[in-house]
Amino acid sequence: MKFTLIDYGAGNMASLERALRRLGAESERVSRPEQILSARALLLPGVGHYAALIRALDGRDLRSALLDAIRRGVPLLGICLGLQVLFQSSEEAPELGGLGLLRGAVRALPACAKLPHMGWNQICVERESRLLAGIAPGTHFYFAHSYAALAVPACPEMTAQCVYAAPFIAAVELGNLFGVQFHPEKSGAAGERVLRNYMELAA
Repeated sequence: MKFTLIDYGAGNMASLERALRRLGAESERVSRPEQILSARALLLPGVGHYAALIRALDGRDLRSALLDAIRRGVPLLGICLGLQVLFQSSEEAPELGGLGLLRGAVRALPACAKLPHMGWNQICVERESRLLAGIAPGTHFYFAHSYAALAVPACPEMTAQCVYAAPFIAAVELGNLFGVQFHPEKSGAAGERVLRNYMELAA
């Protein structure tokens, strides 16, 4: 199985590629819509500004290709900013629409907290999840973000949440659509377990 990484000119591509390689998986970077047509499993990693990712997806005509692939049943895992763009919008760039695959908006984390939220934090698994299978209660993952989809009101697709000044969505799952706010490629053994789970369910 070869994993297709959406390359929009920024993001944590190299560290994710290394993590997949350690697990024995092949990966390729793609930046053109026609390259997504043959994808069997997609990863959308993201760091930086929401607007940069959305404008890159639209500027390269990748939005419709991604949506078509998901409708065809191709699994997709969004990581960090790659999770945020699955929602309808974000306060970080309210003039730009997200992919709209999940209802709701991404918000800034409360200003009372030190931002960005960077470092290790534990997640609370809320319901059964194929992506989080085998993850023990209270497991810590590595986060680096200032915006998130807040967990109140509850999102029916949420499988795990985390708390940093406010509860926010740490993981989602809806059919062949998956997303995590943390960085599995930087989260040690627990992150490798999440990536391995994705590899197995995408196979």
